[in-house]
Amino acid sequence: MDYQRYTMRAANFTFLFFTLLIIVLVARGDPDIENVDIHQRSRRATPQSVNDRPSCKPGAPVPPSRVDTTARLSALRGRFSGIHAYIVPSEDAHQSEYPAAHDLRRQYISGFSGSAGTAVILGNKAALWTDGRYFLEAESQLDCNWILMKSGVTGVPSVTEWLTSELKNTLNARVGASPFFMSNSKWKTTSDQLSEGGVTLVEKNPDLVDDIWTSGRPPAPSSPINALPINYAGKSWQDKITELRADMTSKGAYAFVVTNLDETAWLFNLRASDIEFNPFFISYAIVEHNKTRLYLLNHAAKLIQEPTDSKTTVKLFGHLNTNMNGACTGKVGQCVEVKEYSSDNIINDIMALTANKIWISLLCNQAIFNSIPQAQRIQAKSTVALAKSKKNPIERQGMKKAYNRDSAALIKFLQLLEKEVKEGKHWTEVTAAAKLKSYRLSVEDNRGLSFSSISAVGSNGAIIHYTPSNLTDKQITTREIYLLDSGGQYLDGTTDVTRTFHYGTPTAYEKECYTLVLMGHIDLALLKWPKGLYGRQIDAVARAPLWKNGLRYLHGTGHGIGMYLSVHEGPGRISLSHALNPSDEPLDDGMYFSDEPGYYEDGKFGIRLETVVMVKKVDTKYQFPSTTFLGFDIVTLVPYEPNLINYDMLSDRQIQWLNDYHKRTEDEIGPLLAGTPAYDWMKSKTKPYVRPTSGCSLLSQSTLTVLLIAAVGNMASMFS
Repeated sequence: MDYQRYTMRAANFTFLFFTLLIIVLVARGDPDIENVDIHQRSRRATPQSVNDRPSCKPGAPVPPSRVDTTARLSALRGRFSGIHAYIVPSEDAHQSEYPAAHDLRRQYISGFSGSAGTAVILGNKAALWTDGRYFLEAESQLDCNWILMKSGVTGVPSVTEWLTSELKNTLNARVGASPFFMSNSKWKTTSDQLSEGGVTLVEKNPDLVDDIWTSGRPPAPSSPINALPINYAGKSWQDKITELRADMTSKGAYAFVVTNLDETAWLFNLRASDIEFNPFFISYAIVEHNKTRLYLLNHAAKLIQEPTDSKTTVKLFGHLNTNMNGACTGKVGQCVEVKEYSSDNIINDIMALTANKIWISLLCNQAIFNSIPQAQRIQAKSTVALAKSKKNPIERQGMKKAYNRDSAALIKFLQLLEKEVKEGKHWTEVTAAAKLKSYRLSVEDNRGLSFSSISAVGSNGAIIHYTPSNLTDKQITTREIYLLDSGGQYLDGTTDVTRTFHYGTPTAYEKECYTLVLMGHIDLALLKWPKGLYGRQIDAVARAPLWKNGLRYLHGTGHGIGMYLSVHEGPGRISLSHALNPSDEPLDDGMYFSDEPGYYEDGKFGIRLETVVMVKKVDTKYQFPSTTFLGFDIVTLVPYEPNLINYDMLSDRQIQWLNDYHKRTEDEIGPLLAGTPAYDWMKSKTKPYVRPTSGCSLLSQSTLTVLLIAAVGNMASMFS
């Protein structure tokens, strides 16, 4: 081979090598081309007998949070007169997600403290159904009297399927339940499905758990009730009642029965603390066209009680324009008659109106539903729930202010936590949650937490609704992921925010999982859609990056948020699991939701990112006829964790969103942090990311094609 020919061949090889290298490097910049290698651990079949439960196998250690329910189950079964099984749901008479401690019947009988679940007790067996948020928690809390049924997992029978199977050989099988603690729609579905299997659902009143829960039961709650000033509520209760009556007229209803606690609180601009973390009071209301009644526990004392909130100056009877005894005698204009709360009072007053059409919500309990003749009953979505979810301009301003103050408090705490963990100081899940609480309580207009903080290290983070306790407390270190989900109640808003951290060196896999969650989180925040869609129709946007790589999470993507009300508010939601919920409403302007995808590996870690967003009308490049498009406005402003982001996986659009978000955080929260160490911490987290540039990244697709053709041609010539 002569020297000239050798030199040309070497040059061709060099050209080919660098051309292919350029192509590979450019392709790596597109996350859709990457082959992400993520492994999801196979899920075990759900145990359907006690012996199959991991913590109930011979020799298995007893979880420290386990509750012994043997005596309770025996006492309940001793009251099985005329029935063969008993259903204990989670809800109270108002279908509350988080009932008062006095009403935690399902928790008492089963020992399981999660907010969602149904207990079923047979003469010789007991089973509890709950969803994916609580699988690990239920396994640790249920003793070995209980079968754990994992709702939504393939092969797991429903409550009615299991009951009909267990009672198939029982003559005249009957299943009991309290009509006050199950919604009518749930009662009807359960009754119909049991009937198909030859089993009858019967009402048991009083409730059997109430019969046996005679020791250590918290008293019925009766906290002071305070008026919410108009500068926070944005609209008087009189105007809200007027609007409700207009809706009643359009529906042909003479009366509307308000049964949900957040609805009575919102409708009358009142707040209290009967329910932990929720500013509610135990109540019912009946609104007629010429009369309004409100039912309260210890109503006589509450009417004349001095306000206990510093921002409230009027007593309850003055706020409601009633007499000091709750009567409306001699009153001019709109007045609320206040009566004593009891099951008998509400049922009797409803029955006295049954010559007229009465509107009840889809969530109304079976007892109230049954008190109204079918011909006089209008059962439909609650117009109060829908009006409450669409925040008025004053409420929107308040929510923004509340979230900014809350974000600043959280950032101050996070700066301290990261600094001291890296210095080797001892922080645990419990001490972190307690310290963060103190930060929030010091914020202007704070009225407590909106839920029990989820402060979770490593494997505890995989328990979706984990609550730190002395029994399960873990140290926060530089070795494991730390998940923090927390929120506060303020006179002008309810907050909820989740961020996930690693204070050391995360693995490539941990960064990959965090980034996949972040990608779905951003994609949902960026979405625009035509008005009229339900949350279930956009939920998959947040799951897509995880699904693409064989991963998933078993909870909803977004829940509604109240204005100094419930941290979980309906009737809208963003969740695949609520596709058939009859109370669902489409997403609409002024509704607030969480955007919170996650990923969880049992025994290892949990990742969740939650930012609250408000639905708003948006502009689009084109305008389709008679179509309004909606999108999200960001409300929460707390930095994401750059230590856990693999920026190579993000698209340019996602990076731009992240940079814009962090710029807003600096601009809006920065002034609240000025002069504190937290300001520098925030700045370190919000630095804009700029994708590294090189010659190869500047090449166009057409240039790459020309180079590739040239490379192939040179390769062919080398061997000709």
